[in-house]
Amino acid sequence: MIFAAGLGTRLKPLTDTMPKALVRVCGKPLLYHVMHRLVSAGFDEIVINVHHFADMIEEYLASEAIPGVKVSISDERDMLRETGGGIRHARKFLDGDFLVHNVDIISDLDIGWFLSQCRPGAMATLLVSARKTSRYLLFDDSMRLVGWTNTVTGEVRSPYPGLEVDACRKLAFSGIHYISDSIFDVMDRYDRNAIASGGSPFGDRFPIMDFYLKTAAEYPVYGVEAKDLHLVDVGKLQSLDEAERLCASLLKQDL
Repeated sequence: MIFAAGLGTRLKPLTDTMPKALVRVCGKPLLYHVMHRLVSAGFDEIVINVHHFADMIEEYLASEAIPGVKVSISDERDMLRETGGGIRHARKFLDGDFLVHNVDIISDLDIGWFLSQCRPGAMATLLVSARKTSRYLLFDDSMRLVGWTNTVTGEVRSPYPGLEVDACRKLAFSGIHYISDSIFDVMDRYDRNAIASGGSPFGDRFPIMDFYLKTAAEYPVYGVEAKDLHLVDVGKLQSLDEAERLCASLLKQDL
């Protein structure tokens, strides 16, 4: 599944007239690069969620069909559901375990290697790396997710009360994760229990990281660290030049 529904506000003014998924790097839309990386890794069924300038994405996909690849559209025109809600909304298209990839991530990840590192029985496996950011995921020595922290504000979120942040491994999330289809039953169970106890269910709109952090104590979420990973989050205008350089390097390697 490719997340392509976002508003791309940090890429304004480009996204005033097009979706982030169609912003060009090395002459091709971001969506092109992600789709072709997935196809090269052996995926032949791709789900793409749409919201902002959804018609433009659909028109692009119609004109750039990849032979042998089935593309399904998870339509969020009625409401932008964020990442967790987007996955939940696409449930009917996601048969079996599935990979999720943000459309604005350009990287040299060996996707086959990442999949080989995913543990049986994990609800989700998150690709992480040791790069500088202000927001880190926290893992124990077995690389099980135990929390999240913002190093600027000092905020910590964890299903484990009294978590010692300094004792955890701090790694940055890449926007790429492999998810068991059991996650949908966990979502349903969480919401039923929340309603029964007078709590707040996740419902239709929520960030997937919030869900991981709420449920990780009971349902294992692991991280896989990609060492020497080259990755650019094309989320803001300032990152476009860096993305161009990495993309050009990757295209050269593929020749």
